[in-house]
Amino acid sequence: DACDVLAGSDLAMIAPDTPDPALTVALVRLREAFGDPIHLAVQNLQRGDDAQRLAHHAAVANAARAILLATNDAQYHVSDRRKLHDVLACIRSGFRIDEAGWRLRAHGERHLKPPTEMARLFARHPGAIAAGLAIVERCRFDLDMLRYDYPDEAVPPGETPQSHLAALTWAGAARRWPEGMTDRLRAQIAHELALIDQLGYAPYFLTVHDIVAFARSRGILCQGRGSAANSAVCFVLGITAVDPTQSDLLFERFVSAARDEPPDIDVDFEHERREEVIQYIYARYGRERAGLAATVIRYRPKSAIRDVGKALGLSADLVARLASTVWGWGRDGLDTAQIRAAGIDSESPRVALALELAGALIGFPRHLSQHVGGFVIARTRLDALVPVVDAAMPGRTVIEWDKDDLDALRILKIDILALGMLTCIRKAFDLVAGATGAPLSLAAVPREDPEVYAMLSRGDSIGVFQVESRAQMSMLPRLKPSCFYDLVIEVAIVRPGPIQGDMVHPYLRRREGKEPAELPSEELRAVLGKTLGVPLFQEQAMRIAIVAAGFTAEEADRLRRAMATFRHVGTIHRFAESFVNGMTARGYTREFAERCFRQIEGFGTYGFPESHAASFAHLVYVSAWLKRFHPAAFAAALLNSQPMGFYAPAQIVRDAQEHGVVVRPPDVNASAWDATLEPDGALRLGLGQIKGLGRAEIDALVAARGNGYADLDGLRRRSGLSTTTLARLAAADAFGSLALDRRPALWQALGIESVPPDAADAPLLAGLDLPESRKPPPSLPTMSSGEAVVADYRTLQLSLRAHPLALLRPALVARAREAVPADRLPMLPNRATTMVAGLVLVRQQPGSAKGVVFMTLEDETGVVNLVIWPSLVARFRSVILGGRLIVAQGQLQRQGAVTHVVARHLADASLLLEQLTAATGGCGLPSLLARADEVRKPPRNPGAPPARRSLFPSRDFQ
Repeated sequence: DACDVLAGSDLAMIAPDTPDPALTVALVRLREAFGDPIHLAVQNLQRGDDAQRLAHHAAVANAARAILLATNDAQYHVSDRRKLHDVLACIRSGFRIDEAGWRLRAHGERHLKPPTEMARLFARHPGAIAAGLAIVERCRFDLDMLRYDYPDEAVPPGETPQSHLAALTWAGAARRWPEGMTDRLRAQIAHELALIDQLGYAPYFLTVHDIVAFARSRGILCQGRGSAANSAVCFVLGITAVDPTQSDLLFERFVSAARDEPPDIDVDFEHERREEVIQYIYARYGRERAGLAATVIRYRPKSAIRDVGKALGLSADLVARLASTVWGWGRDGLDTAQIRAAGIDSESPRVALALELAGALIGFPRHLSQHVGGFVIARTRLDALVPVVDAAMPGRTVIEWDKDDLDALRILKIDILALGMLTCIRKAFDLVAGATGAPLSLAAVPREDPEVYAMLSRGDSIGVFQVESRAQMSMLPRLKPSCFYDLVIEVAIVRPGPIQGDMVHPYLRRREGKEPAELPSEELRAVLGKTLGVPLFQEQAMRIAIVAAGFTAEEADRLRRAMATFRHVGTIHRFAESFVNGMTARGYTREFAERCFRQIEGFGTYGFPESHAASFAHLVYVSAWLKRFHPAAFAAALLNSQPMGFYAPAQIVRDAQEHGVVVRPPDVNASAWDATLEPDGALRLGLGQIKGLGRAEIDALVAARGNGYADLDGLRRRSGLSTTTLARLAAADAFGSLALDRRPALWQALGIESVPPDAADAPLLAGLDLPESRKPPPSLPTMSSGEAVVADYRTLQLSLRAHPLALLRPALVARAREAVPADRLPMLPNRATTMVAGLVLVRQQPGSAKGVVFMTLEDETGVVNLVIWPSLVARFRSVILGGRLIVAQGQLQRQGAVTHVVARHLADASLLLEQLTAATGGCGLPSLLARADEVRKPPRNPGAPPARRSLFPSRDFQ
C-alpha cells in the first residue's frame, strides 16, 4: 500500500515511500507477475536519514534479486521555483501557506540535477546510476509506433468504405442536381473521391455522414463549416451547405496528400440538442471506443491572482480588488500602476509576493477540461491507444490529450459543435409554423430577397447571426450587401486578418467606385475579380500562389500553413523569394508581386477561409430573413435561446418593438415557460424570463391552468407552487390577469401558509379563520414609475413600461444640460462637438484595435456608438470599467449612414439610477423583494466593479 508500481512490457519497478518489512515479498510478487528484470527505485531526499534508508533498500534489492535504481523525484526544474511550487501545492490542496506546515517540503532540493550531482548523491551505490542509464538506452518508443484505425461500422456487408462512400456521393449528387451535373462538377467530385481513396479517409466521411443523418432524422438542425465546406463530397452528402456550383472550391485547403494530415470536419448542431448527438455516438460505438478530446485551461491574470492571493492568505476583498484591475481576458500580466490607482500598496511584502508569483503563473496549465466538441472514435478500445477518463458530466468519456496531440498522431477527430443560432432558427421555424401552418426549413427559406438586403444595408441587424456587433453594424451601411456573396464578404471582412493586412479600406474604396480594381491579368481576374482585386480569403491567397507564382496545390497549402504560424514561428519568409520570383517570371512587376505577398503576410493567424464564411453567410441570410418577415417569432426565438449574441433581453425586446411587434408581459394565465406568439401576432414573454424560477414548477403551473386561474389561492392549490415561486411571480408582476398589482400580489404570496391543497374544502375546517392571504390586504402605497421600472429589471432584466433614461431625463438635464438624445445625432453636422448619455450595453476592446475601446450606450431614443482612444482609456479606466450610466462629451463623426462619437471626456453618472426609487422613499418593496428568496442576489465577488452589481447590466468585455 505504501508503494507505487510502474510496469511495462519487459520491465517493472517499485518505488517505496518508506522502509517496508513486506517490501521483499512485494518484489517477489512483482517478479511473478512481470518477470525479470525488476527494479527498486530509490531517491536521495536529503532529509537526514538517506544513508540508512538507501542501505536498507540496497539490502532488500539484493535479497530479492532486484536492481537498485536511482531516481530524483524532481518537482521543479530549478531551485528558484520552489516558492511557486509551494503555492501551487496550497492551491491544489485548498489550504493557506500559513497553515501548510509540514505538508510542504522542508527545502528546495526537489529540482533537476546534473549527472555529477546525481553521482555524488549516490556515491555509495554507483550501480543505481548505471541502472538508470541502461533503462534510458532501452527506451526506443516513438509515437509513430501507435496505430490508429478508424471504425468501419457505417459500411454495409459486401461493400468497402470507399465503394459505399462513392455510391452515397453520386446518389447525393443526383438529388442535388436532378437536371444533371456539369463536366467540371463531375470532375471535381471524382478528384475528391480519388484523393479520399488514396489517403484512406472514406470511413471518416461515412461516420460524419451517419452522425448528420441521425441529427436530421431527429429534426436537429445542423450544418458543417470550416475548410470542409471546400468539399463537393461534403455538400452532396448533406454535411455542408456551400454549393460548389456557386463557389470556387479548393479541396486541397481541406485535404492534401502533401500535408499528410487527417481532415477535420466541423459540424454545428443546435446547442440545446447537441447532447442527443453526443449520446448517439456513445451508444453506437460504446464509451470504450469513443471519447471527447481534452483541452488545457491555462492561467490568465485574473485566475492567477485569485488563486495565488487566496493561497497567500490575502483577504477576499483585496484579492477581488486586485483581480478587478485586470482588463477583460488579457494575458499581459498585472499592471502595478493600475493596482496603485485602485488604492492598493503594491510594495507591501505579501502583495508584492502575490504579484510576482501570479505573474510567473500566467500561462501555466490550470486544469484539464473538455474540448468544445472534438470526438475521437476508434475501431478498438481507445484506452489501448490513449489515456481515457470519465468526464465530470455523467455519460461522457474524455481523452487526456488535446487536439494538437491528436493531430500529431494523425488521429481523426470530428468536431461536434454547438451553435446557439441554429437553436434560435429552429425555434423561430417552429413558432412560424405554429402561427401560419407553413413548415419552414433552412432549404425552404426564399433566397435573394431584396427586402432582406435592404434591411441589412441600413445596419438593422440586432440579433442577426455574425453581423450584430458594433463593427459589423457600422460596416453594413458601407458595404450595402445586395446578394449572397456580399454576405460572404461581410462575414469575412470584419476580421483581424483583413484589417491588419490593410484590405478593408481598399476594398471599400473600390466598391464605392473611388479607385479602380487592380487586376493585371486574366488569371488574377478569375481569382480576385469577385473581391475587386483584394485577397480577402485564404483560398484566394493559395490560388494566387498557384496561378500567378507557379506553386503546386500542395506548395500553396504549405504557404497557407506558414502564413497561419507566421507570428509564432516566422516561416513565411521562406516563401517570399519563390513567390515574388514566380510572379515576376510570369510577367508581373516586382512591386506588384511584393505587395501581393505583403497582403498575404497580413493574414497572419486570422485569415478566414471563404468556405467558412460561406457557411456562416447562409445562417446570416436565414436569420435576417426571419427578422425581416417574422420579427415577433425571431425575437421570441432569441429570448428562448439565451444566452447568446451581443445583446441582453432588454435590447432584443426593444428592437422588436421598434419593428412593430407588440410585446406583452409574463402572466400566469397567458405565458408558458418560453416566449410565445399570441393569436393576434403579439409576443408574450415567457415565465422563464423571470429570474430564479424552476422549469419543473412552471410546467406544473401551465399543466394545471386549464381555462385559467381566478385568484391566487386557487392557483396555489391547483398548481402546488411553493411560496418562494409564488413570491417570485408576484415580484415580477405576473398576476396581472388576476387584477393583482405587484405589491398586493407579493403581500398575498408571502402570507400564504403551508395548507394542503384541498384543506379549504375539508368539512373539518369549516368555520375556521381563512388564511391571511384571503383577508383583504392592507392599503399599500402605489409604486412610482421609477420603482416599477427598477422592479422589472430586478426580476425580468427588462421593462415594458419605460426606459430608465426617459424617467431620468430631467435629472440628466440638470447634470448634463447639453446631453443630446440618440435620435437627434443624425441632425447634427459632421464633426460637431456634442454630449451624449446612456446605459452601457456593450464594451469591446478588439485585439486588432491597438487599445481602442468601443462602447455602446442606450438612451430612451436609441443607441450611441462611442470610440475611446487609448490615451483616454488610461485616463478614464474606472469609468469605462465600472460605469452603468455614462455621460460622454466628444466629436460626432459621420461616414455615410454610420455615426459615432469620438470621446474626449467621460463621466460616471450611475448614481442617478438611484433616483428611480428615491421618490417614495422606504415603501417596503425592497424588503419584500428580499423575502422573495433574494430576488436581487448579492454579487459573487464583493470587490468586483459596480457594473457587475447593476440593475441594468451590460455585456462583459468582448
